[in-house]
Amino acid sequence: MKNLFLATLVTIISATSIYAQSDNTTTQFGVKGGVNLSNITGDDVGDLDSRTSFHLGLFLEIPISERFSFQPEVLYSGQGFNLNDKAEYKLDYIQVPLMAKVYLIKGLYAEAGPQFGFKVKEEVDYDSGAMGTVEVDPDDSVIKNFDTNLALGAGYKFDNGFSLSARYNLGLTSIIKDDAFLIGDADVKSAVWQFGVGFSF
Repeated sequence: MKNLFLATLVTIISATSIYAQSDNTTTQFGVKGGVNLSNITGDDVGDLDSRTSFHLGLFLEIPISERFSFQPEVLYSGQGFNLNDKAEYKLDYIQVPLMAKVYLIKGLYAEAGPQFGFKVKEEVDYDSGAMGTVEVDPDDSVIKNFDTNLALGAGYKFDNGFSLSARYNLGLTSIIKDDAFLIGDADVKSAVWQFGVGFSF
């Protein structure tokens, strides 16, 4: 029993030492960017291909303790989906994720939090034909101007401030306007994978 107690004590002390080194204790400003793989999901959505785009923005990591941080971000995020092999529906947003981060071991973290999206561009890009790119009139659009997501992710932050991350943004509400003709009650939600790099100053 004594040996077990000592072994447990050593393990706790070692783990505490590792956690204490897991992140900086000062607030850090950073930049991040990467690749988006976006689509829409729901009971009323058929088989669509993902749109490949990008995200780019700023973040502020605010340590709460040696293991926990709060990280608000502002990102430009290219989203949407492919209607078919000849047309791409582009929905670009200013996204505001509010992430809670926990460092599991030195450098390695998991994160989760709400994300609020503000639509800034909506257009259909045709690969061929005379139509080219057609911008959707906001008055004619069936897509809401605001979207709410749950963001879940993980990443690794190196000692030099460089980081790698993967995140999934799960739509919580339908992106279709409630008063949209015939489809106002459609179940259509955004779904976005983000793979990125970042740097903290």
